[in-house]
Amino acid sequence: MMMSLTPTAKLRDGETVLASCRGDRMTYWREMAWLAAIAMVLGMVVLWLIGNPHVWTGGVGGLAAIMIRALYLATDDLKVRWDLTDQRLLGPGDRDIALRDISIVRPFLSAVQIVTANGDKHLIKYQADRDAVVTAIQQAPARTT
Repeated sequence: MMMSLTPTAKLRDGETVLASCRGDRMTYWREMAWLAAIAMVLGMVVLWLIGNPHVWTGGVGGLAAIMIRALYLATDDLKVRWDLTDQRLLGPGDRDIALRDISIVRPFLSAVQIVTANGDKHLIKYQADRDAVVTAIQQAPARTT
């Protein structure tokens, strides 16, 4: 069974959505370009370390691997939606996090990492303005009361 890319939890009586977060296309492709560059360098270094005379093929392989992955996953990664309400953070599928249970909200590369009091970790990926998302979650009414 495929997981829904948007929240499936129903809003409670009186609950309102304050903001919705989807991945940003340009941020996604910029991050994939950085991953491809890193994979190219690592592939070339590994081939050089094992004495392969065709070190350049590591760069081609690293680029191909990341770009195929990026093209294959782009449509799904960019459809993922998180909803911030005045009571909860609702994520893809059945992710339902009460704002009072969030212990850490911090930026991580182009994402926002959420850590709950139970230690559960979630990523809101490919955000164009991750700091604004962090601020919105930190200042949500249920967290400030």
